[in-house]
Amino acid sequence: MDLNLKGKHALVCGSTQGIGKASAIELAHLGARVTLLARDENKLKSTLRELSSAQGQKHDFIIADFGFPDQVKASIGKFVSSNEIHILINNTGGPPAGQAIDANPEDFLSAINAHLICSQILVQACLPSMKKNKYGRIINIISTSVKIPIKGLGVSNTVRGAMASWSKTLSLELAPFGITVNNVLPGSTKTGRIESIIQTRAQKSGRAPEEIRQEMIDEVPAGRMAEPSEVAAAVAFLSSPAAGYINGVNLPVDGGRTGSL
Repeated sequence: MDLNLKGKHALVCGSTQGIGKASAIELAHLGARVTLLARDENKLKSTLRELSSAQGQKHDFIIADFGFPDQVKASIGKFVSSNEIHILINNTGGPPAGQAIDANPEDFLSAINAHLICSQILVQACLPSMKKNKYGRIINIISTSVKIPIKGLGVSNTVRGAMASWSKTLSLELAPFGITVNNVLPGSTKTGRIESIIQTRAQKSGRAPEEIRQEMIDEVPAGRMAEPSEVAAAVAFLSSPAAGYINGVNLPVDGGRTGSL
């Protein structure tokens, strides 16, 4: 099985923590040069030091805030003017928890900008070099909510669904160029995001966070939450030459929790 990414250049978004960081570490381990993209320079520098350079890679980073699509567009535009990118990992933190009916219209707009619009900007910027090299891997880290909506995550469910449909459409359009577009759907994973959801649910219900956490674990047939590295393993495989004929799929990495095919 060809998992070798030597000579490939990966851009990993939201890569200073959680699944994004774990994905960057795994891609570097397989030989890819990694460019981190996030908004906190200190965290970017810290993460950079954790990436393997055993195969001679020279990793770097881009500072940009997904809350400001124009900033992302300017930063990536400058970067791709002198760099080719073969692998794009679209990943950013989810919107705050809450019911859809209680959300302000602006909450949806903010989430769409941070997820769909910024992802579109990044794809368009990376596309010329992917086409040139006849190798492209676009992987969107979304959520199992694209299969079954998750209670209390109204804005997130809505935007994740839009991302999934966008991704499927791109997979059809870009396949002739040797480019695949797939979604990884994490279930409950040990990240800051899941802790934020637990705390929000605990505050709203008046229950202990530990009780909420255990309820979430009880929903998983595997009996535990995922480590970020386990989700990153799926991301790395889909980035590899071995996954060249896998295109347009939603891949749950959830310990069997999602109750649909």
